[in-house]
Amino acid sequence: MAAERTRSDGRASDTLRDVTIETRVQRFPEGSVLYRAGGTTVLVSASIDDGVRDFLRGSGKGWVTAEYAMHPRANRFRQPRDGRRGGGIDGRVQEIQRLVGRALRAAVIPSALGERTITIDCDVLDADGGTRTASITGGFVALALALDRLRQAGTLSRPPLRSAVAAVSAGLVAQRVLLDLCYEEDRDAAVDLNVVATPTGNIVEVQGTAEDAPVPRAAFDQLVEVALGGIATLGRAQKDALAAAGVDLGRLFAPNPM
Repeated sequence: MAAERTRSDGRASDTLRDVTIETRVQRFPEGSVLYRAGGTTVLVSASIDDGVRDFLRGSGKGWVTAEYAMHPRANRFRQPRDGRRGGGIDGRVQEIQRLVGRALRAAVIPSALGERTITIDCDVLDADGGTRTASITGGFVALALALDRLRQAGTLSRPPLRSAVAAVSAGLVAQRVLLDLCYEEDRDAAVDLNVVATPTGNIVEVQGTAEDAPVPRAAFDQLVEVALGGIATLGRAQKDALAAAGVDLGRLFAPNPM
């Protein structure tokens, strides 16, 4: 790996962008968050509805799903809204919202939710790389806010969470392993990974590809390792944001989640 040097925004290789998590930014959703990571800003809401899809009806289990959209001016030039391109929702949007849904379902115990559906809406207001990982990390905070509403109402039979979940990117750029890529770094990366994991280092999902030549296993392992370090830091930020909102995350964790 190349000698350490600062990046265009002054960060070291293994340093996250500045993250802020503002909670309860909307009046109506059970949970809402404005999540900022550097130049990326995502508005995330969690909405609870009674009932589940047909395949879960009568099972006593709940479901977490997600929707994702880019504001038309999230990027430098305006883009048409999804659904107005003539072909409906594009493949990238579908892939991202499925990732967000899978990631957040890994955090919950479906049988503890009861037959309820929690929808996580992720709206990207400004994009500078890492929109899907920001949606997951902010999405967990919105989810926890919503679940705490259910807990306070006394409608949960037991704690509903297995663990916190967060996500971050890591990439190999000019032979350097970098954490939390901005757009330019993502664009130039020879390898780009999106890692979803718990703050304790248990992996939920890894997405990634080599853009040109195959990546050595040692470099891949370094990318995962630096991402897990970033996720541990993000987990602390999630916990602090929830505590500031009056949510004791520990009260939502099941003692024996398996």
